[in-house]
Amino acid sequence: MRFMIQRVTHADVQVKKQTIGKIERGFLVFVGISAEDTEEIADKMIKKLLGLRIFEDENGKTNLDLHTVSGDLLIISQFTLYADCRKGNRPSFIHAGAPDMASALYEYILKECKKIIPNTQHGEFGADMEVSLINDGPFTIWLDSDEL
Repeated sequence: MRFMIQRVTHADVQVKKQTIGKIERGFLVFVGISAEDTEEIADKMIKKLLGLRIFEDENGKTNLDLHTVSGDLLIISQFTLYADCRKGNRPSFIHAGAPDMASALYEYILKECKKIIPNTQHGEFGADMEVSLINDGPFTIWLDSDEL
């Protein structure tokens, strides 16, 4: 499982020109799910995500987590995080999870995040989405379950 996390001051997602998710201060998280991922792996990734202390405290140190700053989450499914570009110029997505399994795991991640961060917004699994953001910093973190 892979999370690309961006600290944002604003982010939104549209499907067919309709805004379906919108946050202010918080994290925009792109989620890639592989064929080997499980709920146990998702739990570890969620714990790491929500524990990241990348908001500044009163001394300007990145020392505060999302919950402490009353931040929001916008979670977007993105199978392209599993693009394999080693051969040729056309990416392969063979390592991405099958849609049924990945969709169920994505829904699980949303459900678990909402338990801790009430304003957890999301995109639409498998849809053609337009995502807009203002990256704060810029600050982008890459989490890969293979490295946890």
